[in-house]
Amino acid sequence: MTKAIGYIRVSTEKQADHGVSIEAQTEKLKAYAMLYDIDLVDLVIEQGSAKCLQREGLQSALSRLEAGEAEALIVVKLDRLTRSVADLGKLVDTYFQNFALLSVGEQIDTRSAAGRLVLNVLASVSQWEREVIGERTSAAMQHMRNQNQYTGGKPPYGYDLVDGELIENENEQQVIKLVAKYKSAGLSYRKIAAVIDEAGHKSRTGKQLSAMSVSRMAA
Repeated sequence: MTKAIGYIRVSTEKQADHGVSIEAQTEKLKAYAMLYDIDLVDLVIEQGSAKCLQREGLQSALSRLEAGEAEALIVVKLDRLTRSVADLGKLVDTYFQNFALLSVGEQIDTRSAAGRLVLNVLASVSQWEREVIGERTSAAMQHMRNQNQYTGGKPPYGYDLVDGELIENENEQQVIKLVAKYKSAGLSYRKIAAVIDEAGHKSRTGKQLSAMSVSRMAA
């Protein structure tokens, strides 16, 4: 009988406090272990993002594998371990050549060659999906900016936010035009900032515009 450690992760404090997600994962891991005659020696539970592998709970579970307490790690889904195909690859190369990785949701068992193949394929597809979503989101945000629609954050210099749309600020647009004029004349950003300050134009906080701020206007 294979000895295994179950790893459970919740992303938010609300999930951890209410225990809904934890309970669901626990039930699935126990049912899987019973079905496939696996000795579930312990469950490691933690809260936090999957962006980093240096998580206390995950590292504890991996260390216990190396200490000989178990031969496999079980998760409900691979995203409980990580959402990065690169990090998943690191885990496979570092730990799951010698230890088994079992995923309930994806029906992965790396004790077999077929299981290892499926793991690599699923990881690659998952990464591809996230990249496609990211590209679509970036394209949508750019389209909104082109339409002067507000996409979040502080409105750029030269614009005001009015009813969710970016509207040109006449005074700030005048400053931007001056920056372009002086830049064409060959003045440095530091000199342009000084000249604009002498003309009475200030930043939104009432201070002198910095050379860095001026350079952004000229971009």
